[in-house]
Amino acid sequence: MYARSKKQKAWLSDQSFAKNFGFKVVDTTDNGYELLALSFDGTTPEFAQNVKNKTIENKELTIYYDMQCPYIYQTIEMIRQYCETNNVPVSLIQVDTLQKAKELPCAFNNWAVFYKGNFETVNLLGIDYLKKILKK
Repeated sequence: MYARSKKQKAWLSDQSFAKNFGFKVVDTTDNGYELLALSFDGTTPEFAQNVKNKTIENKELTIYYDMQCPYIYQTIEMIRQYCETNNVPVSLIQVDTLQKAKELPCAFNNWAVFYKGNFETVNLLGIDYLKKILKK
C-alpha cells in the first residue's frame, strides 16, 4: 500500500515507480491524494473516512506532526514562539503512536495544519505563511 499526492510534490516519490510494479489507484481524497495498492487476493484498502473529512472540531490553529523530517523541530519551536508572542492559541499534536496515526483527519506525510476547523496545508510553515493562514 502506498499513499501519494496526485500532483507531484518534490518531497514525495514519483508514483510511476510503484505503478511500474503493478500498483493501482484504489482510493482518492478531494485534496489530491491517491492510495495505490498491489492486491494479491482481490481485496483493496481504502482511506479511513476521517481522512476524507478534512475538518476537525478544534477551531484554534492545530498542527499534527511527527519527527521524520529534520526541519520539524525548528518549525514547531518557531510556531510555538510566534503564537506565544502574539497570543495565538495553538494545539501542537505529535503523532507518535499507531492509534494517533489512525485517527488523523487527513492524508498525512509528517505535517498537517488546520485552522478554524478546516484543513489548510501539509507544507511546513514559515512566519509569512503562518500569518496568511491566521488572517482567514
